Amino acid sequence: MLNIGDKAPDFTLLNKDGQAISLSNFLGKKIVLYFYPKDNTPGCTKQACAFAGLYREFQNRGVEVIGISKDSVASHVKFAEKYSLPFILLSDPDRVAIEAYGVWQEKKMCGKTGMGVVRTTFIIDEEGKIAKIMPKVKPDTNAQEILSQL
Repeated sequence: MLNIGDKAPDFTLLNKDGQAISLSNFLGKKIVLYFYPKDNTPGCTKQACAFAGLYREFQNRGVEVIGISKDSVASHVKFAEKYSLPFILLSDPDRVAIEAYGVWQEKKMCGKTGMGVVRTTFIIDEEGKIAKIMPKVKPDTNAQEILSQL
């Protein structure tokens, strides 16, 4: 379990262009790192579009936005193109970052229990430490909540 003040676990994952991106590449910059269940689903689309709509404001504050799901690079390409998503999407099919951040958890959906990604957002400071953890966030208000706290 991660806590505020912990060093954010580093990872290297592929972005939608197939380039390897490491969290450590962003030291010196504040990061909004959000984990979401699946591309092109209603909640995940709302969340991504909300971040896209506010992306310029995040950039103006020197903040990078990174979204991570288990989806493939090809899925991220389609998702980003369909909704004009300007921020970084990373593919984590082996759940490297997902498990390191503790967001792979038991979930209940439609009366069934199974494992999945629990929608969670982390704010990581310029030193690479976790400044805030927001578990089980609401997809349509998450981006605005974060922006108002920065």
